[in-house]
Amino acid sequence: MAPGMEPILSVEELAVSFSMYDRGLRKADLAVIRSLSLDVRPGEVLGVIGSSGSGKSLLAHAIMGILPPNATVRGEVLYRGEPLTEARLRGLRGREIAFIPQSVDYLDPLMRVGRQVVGTFGTRAAQEAIFERYRLGAGVARMYPFQLSGGMARRVLFATAAVGGDVKLVVADEPTPGLGPDLAAKMMKHFREFADAGAGVLLITHDVDLALGYADRIAVFYAGATVEIATAAEFAAGGAALRHPYSRAFSDALPQNRFLPIPGSQPYAGSLPEGCPFAARCPERTEACLAGDVPMRDLRGGKVRCVHAA
Repeated sequence: MAPGMEPILSVEELAVSFSMYDRGLRKADLAVIRSLSLDVRPGEVLGVIGSSGSGKSLLAHAIMGILPPNATVRGEVLYRGEPLTEARLRGLRGREIAFIPQSVDYLDPLMRVGRQVVGTFGTRAAQEAIFERYRLGAGVARMYPFQLSGGMARRVLFATAAVGGDVKLVVADEPTPGLGPDLAAKMMKHFREFADAGAGVLLITHDVDLALGYADRIAVFYAGATVEIATAAEFAAGGAALRHPYSRAFSDALPQNRFLPIPGSQPYAGSLPEGCPFAARCPERTEACLAGDVPMRDLRGGKVRCVHAA
């Protein structure tokens, strides 16, 4: 991205809670995301990683405006510098903003997949070209979702993003499960092509190795908070190249690194602690880590949510 270029997507201190029945008819708000912040720049792939339950998929759903009615969203989501309101989303989804969901259940079971890929903004010719590119035979377009293998369904979901108009932002939520290594790598190359053409790609994934091969930067989530944003090269290097203790622990736990676990577990969304959510497991914690919310700050060309990072 050229210096000074405006981010395509900016998320600032996003918080999401759900109104739920606790006991009897008593309602309570369950805060599942407390403070997610990131930006996606033109021409980049931003990888989002973190353990299950850290808020990755909920971030995607909040951006796309598809959270359930009992959700309350606070914070700010900007698209090309302007608030991403529900009214704006209606005109952008499928045109400038493409979504690749985690579950193949998003495919309509009663509609042939070729028609689903054409959708509102595509064409039959574009669908046929995309299917050929993704190794989906000519007969696949006439199939229903139940007739597809898991890998074929994944490729159809990807095709729905690629067939639309002038895509500026791709939000991909775990797009590669069920794909073999070669096909997964090929799909990642297509994300890279989106970025190289000037779009921004928000790539949510558990496949860290795959992400590191194609992402420009990595955002690390923990317990509903962004704890660090680093370059992919910094995350691959690990150790002192990273700013947050959780990021270093995450890197050390990868099989190709030290394969070193840490004690404890991520806190439950209903009992998030004050201060740094990682404090209970952090060997560097002090009283300062527990004294109120820890803000995100710039450090060494990246961002970190830690009072001790240097």
